[in-house]
Amino acid sequence: MITRTKYDPKAVEHKWQAQWETEQVYRASDDPAKPDLKPKFYHLVMFPYPSGDLHMGHWYNYSPFDAYGRLKRMQGYNVMQPIGFDAFGLPAENAAIKRGVQARTWTLANIENMRKQLQAMGAGWDWSREVITCLPDYYKWTQWLFLQFYKHGLAYRTKAPANWCPGCNTTLANEQVLADGTCERCGSVVERREIDQWLLKISAYAEELLKFEDIEWPEKTVTMQRNWIGRSEGAEVRFKAEIEGKQEEIPVFTTRPDTIYGVTFFVLAPEHPWVAKITTPERKDAVEAYVDQARRMTEIERMSAEKEKSGVFTGGYVINPVSGEQIPVWIADYVLMGYGAGAVMGVPAHDQRDFEFARKFNLPIRQVILAEDEEPTDPATWESAKEALGRMINSGPFDGTSGDESKTKVTRSIEEQGVGKATVNYRLRDWLISRQRYWGCPIPVVYCEKDGLVPVPEDQLPVRLPENVQFKSTGESPLRYEESFLNTTCPTCGGPATREADTMDTFICSSWYYLRYSDPHNDQEAWSQEQMRKWLPVDQYVGGVEHAILHLLYSRFFTKALRDMGHLSFGEPFKRLYHQGMVLGPDGQKMSKSRGNVEAPDKYIETYGADTVRCYMMFIGPFEAGGSFKAENLEGVWRFLNRFWSLVTESWTDNPSTEETTESKAIERLRHKTIKRITEDLSNFRFNTALAALMECNNALIKQQHESVARTAAFQRALETMMQLLAPLAPHITEELWHQTGHEGSIHLSTWPAFDEAMTHDESFTLVVQVNGKVRERLEAPAGISEDDVRRLVLSNERVLSFIGDATVQKVIYIPGRLANIVIRNVR
Repeated sequence: MITRTKYDPKAVEHKWQAQWETEQVYRASDDPAKPDLKPKFYHLVMFPYPSGDLHMGHWYNYSPFDAYGRLKRMQGYNVMQPIGFDAFGLPAENAAIKRGVQARTWTLANIENMRKQLQAMGAGWDWSREVITCLPDYYKWTQWLFLQFYKHGLAYRTKAPANWCPGCNTTLANEQVLADGTCERCGSVVERREIDQWLLKISAYAEELLKFEDIEWPEKTVTMQRNWIGRSEGAEVRFKAEIEGKQEEIPVFTTRPDTIYGVTFFVLAPEHPWVAKITTPERKDAVEAYVDQARRMTEIERMSAEKEKSGVFTGGYVINPVSGEQIPVWIADYVLMGYGAGAVMGVPAHDQRDFEFARKFNLPIRQVILAEDEEPTDPATWESAKEALGRMINSGPFDGTSGDESKTKVTRSIEEQGVGKATVNYRLRDWLISRQRYWGCPIPVVYCEKDGLVPVPEDQLPVRLPENVQFKSTGESPLRYEESFLNTTCPTCGGPATREADTMDTFICSSWYYLRYSDPHNDQEAWSQEQMRKWLPVDQYVGGVEHAILHLLYSRFFTKALRDMGHLSFGEPFKRLYHQGMVLGPDGQKMSKSRGNVEAPDKYIETYGADTVRCYMMFIGPFEAGGSFKAENLEGVWRFLNRFWSLVTESWTDNPSTEETTESKAIERLRHKTIKRITEDLSNFRFNTALAALMECNNALIKQQHESVARTAAFQRALETMMQLLAPLAPHITEELWHQTGHEGSIHLSTWPAFDEAMTHDESFTLVVQVNGKVRERLEAPAGISEDDVRRLVLSNERVLSFIGDATVQKVIYIPGRLANIVIRNVR
């Protein structure tokens, strides 16, 4: 029954949030005993980190996301829209240390607060599927997954250089070190340390990770991942050296085998195992000092284009297997062990990095490639390397070989001589997952003096994280000193053993959470095959582009590896990906506590209600572009919702007139136009233009609100349709009006309105008539009128003819649906 009262968002929103929860309106149907005939739609947003409070950035992300899920539900899909919390990690641990509380206590308190805030948003979350990654019922399966990777040779432990953050007191993956060599989390300068660490062999999937044929992802993200993986085609050439009286080989990867005769020096990474072997006694001190210096630098620093080249001669030599020339061996920090084999053949004439190194240390520069229409010149006069392809010169039997065939011909010769082969190299390194911190998922292995490294049996999972630990002032992980955790028995021999004290990178938890949502309460397996096949992969994923080479790349790796292990039936986790933009502070800058421009939603919900805040966040700009939050602009959206409330409550009638009038026909046409426009806009994430269209329609109906029109069936249909079209964006006010106008069931389970394409086109339009470019008349013309009929129409109009007079009509130019320009020439 219609209540002609003022719009009270607080009362409306509390009422319907409770009702939706009671009726489980948003719970996805997956009862095997009750098969759902609707097609599934798995709709997912990147789950939040429980930092304590939601901010406007969350609302900017979640409000449009939720609107899209509501659209799909009304379009007849069985929508699964789960939510959870990415709850392990350094921020919670550091916050807990600072406040003198346990990390678990701090994290769960934040989750409780954020859960209430998420519920206040009125989003269509399926709370029955909530996952919290720091709870044992979740991380038991994170540990199980680690064991599957270990069992299949994709998880391994090794001693190797690692990125060490002194501020966080832990190692970092390469992806977590910023371009300036600092930690992405705390900003500390990252160091290099050689320690025992666990890695996942993501490099085994480098080639497949380059393929995106079966998914709809933003091109920017695809490009970022491809660049990070960094595929290079070339050749492996095996240089030779005499080590302790024996001939040994050092493989080198090069993308330019055509420059093999231009090699004038050879460079090893400071960490290369050959450095100690090939260094002569008299060069030992200088080499060791340089190695120690390089060890303290990050890879980012070492690879910087701005950094001045440095290096040290080892005193040793290698033999070029193609030319037979003896080449001096240097070490330099710009060569990394993780790329190729940690060795580089220096070709200063045709590689800029090598050119700078040769100039710095006065090494020979020999031109072996001649670009088209170029004459050989003295390299001593060059300002930079000549990196273009071209004809081979100074290259023995290959002289004269063209640039088109030079690489292939040299590679074939190398293979025939047995000194190398064609190969592909990747920039992508294996994923370092060890973290020397407490608040993370324990790695399920133990170390036994008798049996060595022993995986924890699956039936002994989870390895539980102790909940009450004492932190040291040094920042070291308390797990290293927690005897109740550290000391255990060997699963193989039953003797004393110690647990692994490192925990996993939290990106492990988020690399599979989308799988757990399909079967979140299963305590026998991470997910059942039945539920996996029903729900996965994710149909629509929404989140920030900043995760392009972290979470999104890691999730793809997990999915492909688990498919190959037989646990999944698909190879891509997310069919369709959309990146939201960034909501900025009122000053137009990124919101941050240090700038003092962070806006929390709570006070605005208290004043205007969740629907107003939701709609405003969708109205500030295109979803992918973002925009500035300006509190004063909430008033405009607030007025729109109040006007809509008044329109419905004042105009609704249960006994509309079926009489058709010119006005009712126009309203029906407006209804169909609006349905088409909103459907297209929401389907393409154009939430701001959808709201603009709804505001236009609302204003048009208000203008027609006089009794003779408002009581027509067409007007009432328009009101009903407006409620449904606005429902995904403003779910509470529309639900209230839907029930006040006598409808049964939730508006969010009603059928999305359909439109008739023919009704989206006007029956007539206003034709602007010009004479020699000047507007002289406006005429009503039927839609679809032909050009000949336009000519007859305008040349028969008395007013138009008065402007033509005795002049000669040369032509009539018609722009369909808009104007006709009559071009005349005056009679002399």
